[in-house]
Amino acid sequence: MAETATPPHPRDVYDLIGHEGPEAAFEDARARGRLHHAWLLTGPEGVGKATFAYRAARRLLGAPPAKGHGLLGVDPDHPVSRQVAARSHPDLLVIERMGEDGKLRKSIPVDEARKLSDFFSKSPAAAPHRVAIIDPADDLNINAANAVLKTLEEPPPRGVIFLVSHSPGRLLPTIRSRCRRLLFRPLGLEATAAFVRDHTRANPEEALRLARMSGEAPGRALTMAAGAALALDDAAREILARLPDLDEAAALALTDRFRGGEGAANFSLFMERLGERVHTLARERAAVGRGGLDPWAQAWERLTALPREVEGLNLDRADALFMALRELRTAARA
Repeated sequence: MAETATPPHPRDVYDLIGHEGPEAAFEDARARGRLHHAWLLTGPEGVGKATFAYRAARRLLGAPPAKGHGLLGVDPDHPVSRQVAARSHPDLLVIERMGEDGKLRKSIPVDEARKLSDFFSKSPAAAPHRVAIIDPADDLNINAANAVLKTLEEPPPRGVIFLVSHSPGRLLPTIRSRCRRLLFRPLGLEATAAFVRDHTRANPEEALRLARMSGEAPGRALTMAAGAALALDDAAREILARLPDLDEAAALALTDRFRGGEGAANFSLFMERLGERVHTLARERAAVGRGGLDPWAQAWERLTALPREVEGLNLDRADALFMALRELRTAARA
Protein backbone atom coordinates (compact mmCIF):
# COMPACT_ATOMS: atom_id res chain seq x y z
CA MET A 1 0.00 0.00 0.00
CA ALA A 2 1.32 3.44 -0.87
CA GLU A 3 1.76 5.66 2.15
CA THR A 4 -1.02 8.21 2.56
CA ALA A 5 -0.99 11.84 3.58
CA THR A 6 -0.51 12.77 7.22
CA PRO A 7 -3.91 12.90 8.98
CA PRO A 8 -5.23 16.38 9.81
CA HIS A 9 -4.80 17.83 13.28
CA PRO A 10 -7.94 17.48 15.46
CA ARG A 11 -8.43 21.27 15.31
CA ASP A 12 -9.04 20.86 11.57
CA VAL A 13 -11.56 18.00 11.88
CA TYR A 14 -15.25 18.92 11.96
CA ASP A 15 -16.96 15.52 12.05
CA LEU A 16 -16.86 12.83 14.72
CA ILE A 17 -18.42 9.39 14.42
CA GLY A 18 -19.33 6.88 17.07
CA HIS A 19 -19.32 9.11 20.17
CA GLU A 20 -22.89 10.32 20.40
CA GLY A 21 -23.04 9.41 24.12
CA PRO A 22 -20.25 11.72 25.32
CA GLU A 23 -21.46 14.52 23.06
CA ALA A 24 -25.01 14.19 24.39
CA ALA A 25 -23.79 14.18 28.00
CA PHE A 26 -21.74 17.33 27.45
CA GLU A 27 -24.48 19.15 25.54
CA ASP A 28 -27.06 18.24 28.19
CA ALA A 29 -24.85 19.71 30.94
CA ARG A 30 -24.24 22.85 28.89
CA ALA A 31 -27.93 23.32 28.02
CA ARG A 32 -29.03 22.91 31.66
CA GLY A 33 -26.46 25.41 32.91
CA ARG A 34 -24.58 22.70 34.82
CA LEU A 35 -21.36 22.87 32.84
CA HIS A 36 -18.47 21.45 34.85
CA HIS A 37 -15.27 23.51 34.80
CA ALA A 38 -13.02 20.51 33.96
CA TRP A 39 -13.64 17.52 31.69
CA LEU A 40 -11.36 14.47 31.60
CA LEU A 41 -11.63 12.80 28.21
CA THR A 42 -10.43 9.20 28.47
CA GLY A 43 -10.07 6.30 26.06
CA PRO A 44 -7.55 4.80 23.64
CA GLU A 45 -5.22 7.07 21.71
CA GLY A 46 -6.66 8.12 18.36
CA VAL A 47 -10.26 7.31 19.22
CA GLY A 48 -11.49 10.92 18.88
CA LYS A 49 -10.96 12.60 22.26
CA ALA A 50 -9.05 15.62 20.97
CA THR A 51 -11.46 16.01 18.07
CA PHE A 52 -14.30 16.14 20.62
CA ALA A 53 -12.39 18.74 22.68
CA TYR A 54 -12.12 21.07 19.69
CA ARG A 55 -15.76 20.48 18.73
CA ALA A 56 -16.92 21.35 22.23
CA ALA A 57 -14.54 24.31 22.37
CA ARG A 58 -15.95 25.86 19.19
CA ARG A 59 -19.46 25.68 20.63
CA LEU A 60 -18.35 27.20 23.93
CA LEU A 61 -16.57 29.96 22.02
CA GLY A 62 -19.84 30.94 20.38
CA ALA A 63 -20.11 29.07 17.07
CA PRO A 64 -23.73 28.00 16.47
CA PRO A 65 -24.64 24.38 15.63
CA ALA A 66 -24.60 23.38 11.98
CA LYS A 67 -26.66 20.64 10.36
CA GLY A 68 -24.80 17.65 9.03
CA HIS A 69 -21.93 17.79 11.53
CA GLY A 70 -23.46 16.01 14.54
CA LEU A 71 -24.61 17.32 17.90
CA LEU A 72 -21.60 19.58 18.59
CA GLY A 73 -20.71 20.28 14.97
CA VAL A 74 -20.33 23.79 13.60
CA ASP A 75 -19.77 25.38 10.20
CA PRO A 76 -16.06 25.17 9.24
CA ASP A 77 -16.39 28.61 7.63
CA HIS A 78 -17.75 30.31 10.75
CA PRO A 79 -15.39 33.02 12.10
CA VAL A 80 -14.85 31.03 15.33
CA SER A 81 -13.86 27.96 13.32
CA ARG A 82 -11.44 30.01 11.25
CA GLN A 83 -9.83 31.52 14.34
CA VAL A 84 -9.46 28.13 16.02
CA ALA A 85 -7.95 26.65 12.86
CA ALA A 86 -5.51 29.57 12.68
CA ARG A 87 -4.69 29.18 16.39
CA SER A 88 -5.55 32.83 16.88
CA HIS A 89 -8.71 32.78 19.01
CA PRO A 90 -8.06 34.95 22.09
CA ASP A 91 -10.25 32.79 24.34
CA LEU A 92 -8.67 29.41 23.50
CA LEU A 93 -5.46 28.12 25.04
CA VAL A 94 -3.91 24.84 23.89
CA ILE A 95 -1.19 23.17 25.94
CA GLU A 96 0.69 20.34 24.27
CA ARG A 97 4.12 18.77 23.90
CA MET A 98 4.79 20.48 20.60
CA GLY A 99 6.90 23.56 21.22
CA GLU A 100 6.65 26.90 19.42
CA ASP A 101 9.72 25.87 17.40
CA GLY A 102 7.80 22.89 15.99
CA LYS A 103 9.84 20.34 17.94
CA LEU A 104 8.25 17.68 20.14
CA ARG A 105 9.36 18.01 23.75
CA LYS A 106 9.90 15.06 26.09
CA SER A 107 7.06 16.29 28.31
CA ILE A 108 4.86 19.32 28.90
CA PRO A 109 6.96 21.65 31.08
CA VAL A 110 5.75 23.63 34.05
CA ASP A 111 6.08 26.96 32.20
CA GLU A 112 3.40 25.81 29.77
CA ALA A 113 1.04 24.71 32.54
CA ARG A 114 1.49 28.02 34.37
CA LYS A 115 -0.07 29.77 31.38
CA LEU A 116 -3.42 28.47 32.63
CA SER A 117 -3.41 30.74 35.68
CA ASP A 118 -2.81 33.91 33.70
CA PHE A 119 -5.21 32.84 30.93
CA PHE A 120 -8.11 32.23 33.30
CA SER A 121 -7.40 35.34 35.36
CA LYS A 122 -8.86 37.36 32.48
CA SER A 123 -12.48 37.58 31.39
CA PRO A 124 -13.44 36.23 27.96
CA ALA A 125 -12.38 38.68 25.26
CA ALA A 126 -14.80 37.73 22.51
CA ALA A 127 -16.74 34.64 23.59
CA PRO A 128 -19.10 33.38 26.30
CA HIS A 129 -16.30 31.25 27.82
CA ARG A 130 -12.54 30.87 27.98
CA VAL A 131 -11.44 27.34 27.03
CA ALA A 132 -8.20 25.43 27.54
CA ILE A 133 -7.25 22.08 25.99
CA ILE A 134 -4.40 19.98 27.40
CA ASP A 135 -3.46 17.32 24.85
CA PRO A 136 -2.49 14.94 26.27
CA ALA A 137 -2.53 15.56 30.01
CA ASP A 138 -0.55 12.31 30.39
CA ASP A 139 2.54 14.23 29.20
CA LEU A 140 2.52 16.79 32.01
CA ASN A 141 5.65 16.50 34.11
CA ILE A 142 5.11 16.47 37.87
CA ASN A 143 5.60 20.20 38.32
CA ALA A 144 3.32 20.96 35.39
CA ALA A 145 0.68 18.60 36.81
CA ASN A 146 0.76 20.44 40.13
CA ALA A 147 0.37 23.76 38.31
CA VAL A 148 -2.71 22.40 36.52
CA LEU A 149 -4.05 21.11 39.83
CA LYS A 150 -3.80 24.59 41.33
CA THR A 151 -6.05 25.93 38.56
CA LEU A 152 -8.52 23.06 39.03
CA GLU A 153 -8.70 23.77 42.76
CA GLU A 154 -9.77 27.36 42.03
CA PRO A 155 -12.32 26.95 39.19
CA PRO A 156 -12.26 30.00 36.92
CA PRO A 157 -15.57 31.76 36.25
CA ARG A 158 -16.76 31.06 32.72
CA GLY A 159 -13.70 28.88 32.20
CA VAL A 160 -13.66 25.28 30.92
CA ILE A 161 -10.68 22.92 30.71
CA PHE A 162 -10.52 19.75 28.60
CA LEU A 163 -7.86 17.24 29.61
CA VAL A 164 -7.23 14.57 26.97
CA SER A 165 -5.88 11.38 28.54
CA HIS A 166 -4.95 8.04 26.98
CA SER A 167 -3.79 6.67 30.37
CA PRO A 168 -5.71 8.40 33.19
CA GLY A 169 -4.00 6.17 35.75
CA ARG A 170 -0.83 8.21 35.13
CA LEU A 171 -2.53 11.41 36.26
CA LEU A 172 -2.50 12.68 39.82
CA PRO A 173 -5.55 11.29 41.71
CA THR A 174 -6.34 14.85 42.80
CA ILE A 175 -6.56 15.92 39.16
CA ARG A 176 -8.88 13.04 38.29
CA SER A 177 -11.11 13.76 41.29
CA ARG A 178 -11.70 17.36 40.19
CA CYS A 179 -12.84 16.51 36.67
CA ARG A 180 -16.00 15.11 35.18
CA ARG A 181 -15.00 12.10 33.11
CA LEU A 182 -16.23 11.24 29.62
CA LEU A 183 -15.25 7.81 28.29
CA PHE A 184 -14.57 7.35 24.57
CA ARG A 185 -14.74 3.71 23.50
CA PRO A 186 -13.15 2.05 20.45
CA LEU A 187 -15.25 2.44 17.33
CA GLY A 188 -15.42 -1.27 16.48
CA LEU A 189 -13.35 -3.33 14.06
CA GLU A 190 -15.58 -3.16 10.99
CA ALA A 191 -16.48 0.51 11.48
CA THR A 192 -12.83 1.45 11.91
CA ALA A 193 -11.83 -0.53 8.82
CA ALA A 194 -14.57 1.24 6.83
CA PHE A 195 -13.30 4.59 8.10
CA VAL A 196 -9.77 3.71 6.96
CA ARG A 197 -11.02 2.69 3.50
CA ASP A 198 -12.94 5.96 3.19
CA HIS A 199 -9.91 8.09 4.08
CA THR A 200 -6.95 6.21 2.57
CA ARG A 201 -5.95 4.09 -0.39
CA ALA A 202 -5.85 0.93 1.75
CA ASN A 203 -7.46 -2.18 0.32
CA PRO A 204 -9.98 -4.09 2.48
CA GLU A 205 -7.36 -6.49 3.92
CA GLU A 206 -4.97 -3.65 4.76
CA ALA A 207 -7.78 -1.58 6.28
CA LEU A 208 -8.78 -4.48 8.51
CA ARG A 209 -5.17 -4.97 9.64
CA LEU A 210 -4.83 -1.29 10.43
CA ALA A 211 -8.13 -1.28 12.33
CA ARG A 212 -6.97 -4.24 14.40
CA MET A 213 -3.48 -2.83 14.99
CA SER A 214 -4.89 0.53 16.08
CA GLY A 215 -7.15 -0.99 18.72
CA GLU A 216 -10.20 0.10 16.70
CA ALA A 217 -9.23 3.77 17.07
CA PRO A 218 -9.83 5.53 13.73
CA GLY A 219 -7.43 8.43 14.27
CA ARG A 220 -4.60 6.12 15.23
CA ALA A 221 -5.42 3.88 12.26
CA LEU A 222 -5.04 6.88 9.92
CA THR A 223 -1.72 7.80 11.53
CA MET A 224 -0.53 4.23 11.02
CA ALA A 225 -1.72 4.25 7.42
CA ALA A 226 0.22 7.46 6.79
CA GLY A 227 3.43 5.87 8.01
CA ALA A 228 5.19 2.54 7.73
CA ALA A 229 2.93 0.58 10.07
CA LEU A 230 2.17 -2.37 7.79
CA ALA A 231 5.79 -2.73 6.70
CA LEU A 232 7.00 -2.57 10.29
CA ASP A 233 4.42 -5.14 11.35
CA ASP A 234 5.59 -7.43 8.56
CA ALA A 235 9.20 -6.97 9.70
CA ALA A 236 8.25 -7.86 13.29
CA ARG A 237 6.45 -11.00 12.10
CA GLU A 238 9.46 -12.05 9.98
CA ILE A 239 11.90 -11.58 12.86
CA LEU A 240 9.84 -13.72 15.23
CA ALA A 241 9.32 -16.40 12.56
CA ARG A 242 13.09 -16.80 12.14
CA LEU A 243 14.01 -17.01 15.84
CA PRO A 244 16.29 -18.22 17.29
CA ASP A 245 18.12 -17.35 14.06
CA LEU A 246 18.72 -13.65 13.67
CA ASP A 247 19.38 -11.98 10.33
CA GLU A 248 21.55 -9.11 11.53
CA ALA A 249 21.88 -7.67 8.02
CA ALA A 250 18.08 -7.39 7.75
CA ALA A 251 17.91 -5.90 11.25
CA LEU A 252 20.55 -3.35 10.33
CA ALA A 253 18.59 -2.38 7.21
CA LEU A 254 15.53 -1.95 9.42
CA THR A 255 17.30 0.70 11.48
CA ASP A 256 17.25 3.03 8.45
CA ARG A 257 13.57 3.59 9.23
CA PHE A 258 14.56 4.92 12.65
CA ARG A 259 16.55 7.85 11.32
CA GLY A 260 15.37 11.35 10.51
CA GLY A 261 12.24 13.18 11.60
CA GLU A 262 10.01 10.10 11.68
CA GLY A 263 12.63 7.90 13.34
CA ALA A 264 11.29 8.09 16.89
CA ALA A 265 7.71 7.36 15.82
CA ASN A 266 8.79 4.44 13.63
CA PHE A 267 10.95 3.01 16.40
CA SER A 268 8.10 3.19 18.92
CA LEU A 269 5.69 1.66 16.42
CA PHE A 270 8.05 -1.19 15.54
CA MET A 271 8.61 -1.98 19.22
CA GLU A 272 4.85 -1.87 19.77
CA ARG A 273 4.22 -4.32 16.91
CA LEU A 274 7.05 -6.59 18.03
CA GLY A 275 5.81 -6.46 21.61
CA GLU A 276 2.22 -7.22 20.56
CA ARG A 277 3.36 -10.25 18.58
CA VAL A 278 5.51 -11.48 21.49
CA HIS A 279 2.53 -11.05 23.82
CA THR A 280 0.32 -13.03 21.43
CA LEU A 281 2.96 -15.75 21.19
CA ALA A 282 3.17 -16.01 24.98
CA ARG A 283 -0.62 -16.33 25.25
CA GLU A 284 -0.68 -19.04 22.59
CA ARG A 285 2.05 -21.00 24.37
CA ALA A 286 0.15 -20.73 27.64
CA ALA A 287 -3.07 -21.94 25.98
CA VAL A 288 -1.43 -25.18 24.82
CA GLY A 289 0.41 -25.72 28.09
CA ARG A 290 3.92 -25.14 26.79
CA GLY A 291 6.55 -24.09 29.32
CA GLY A 292 9.29 -21.52 29.21
CA LEU A 293 7.02 -18.49 29.36
CA ASP A 294 9.06 -16.41 31.79
CA PRO A 295 11.73 -15.43 29.22
CA TRP A 296 8.97 -14.32 26.80
CA ALA A 297 7.20 -12.35 29.53
CA GLN A 298 10.46 -10.63 30.41
CA ALA A 299 11.13 -9.88 26.74
CA TRP A 300 7.64 -8.40 26.35
CA GLU A 301 8.12 -6.14 29.39
CA ARG A 302 11.46 -5.00 27.99
CA LEU A 303 10.00 -4.22 24.58
CA THR A 304 7.19 -2.23 26.19
CA ALA A 305 9.54 -0.06 28.24
CA LEU A 306 12.31 0.40 25.68
CA PRO A 307 10.89 3.28 23.53
CA ARG A 308 10.38 5.52 26.56
CA GLU A 309 13.89 4.70 27.84
CA VAL A 310 15.40 5.46 24.46
CA GLU A 311 13.60 8.80 24.27
CA GLY A 312 14.20 9.75 27.89
CA LEU A 313 17.91 8.84 27.95
CA ASN A 314 18.62 9.76 24.32
CA LEU A 315 19.93 6.27 23.56
CA ASP A 316 20.92 5.08 20.09
CA ARG A 317 17.89 3.41 18.51
CA ALA A 318 19.94 0.92 16.50
CA ASP A 319 21.79 -0.25 19.61
CA ALA A 320 18.49 -0.54 21.49
CA LEU A 321 16.99 -2.59 18.66
CA PHE A 322 19.86 -5.08 18.60
CA MET A 323 19.73 -5.39 22.38
CA ALA A 324 16.02 -6.21 22.19
CA LEU A 325 16.53 -8.73 19.38
CA ARG A 326 19.25 -10.52 21.29
CA GLU A 327 16.89 -10.82 24.27
CA LEU A 328 14.27 -12.35 21.99
CA ARG A 329 16.81 -14.82 20.65
CA THR A 330 17.67 -15.80 24.21
CA ALA A 331 13.97 -16.28 24.99
CA ALA A 332 13.52 -18.45 21.89
CA ARG A 333 16.39 -20.69 22.94
CA ALA A 334 15.12 -21.10 26.52
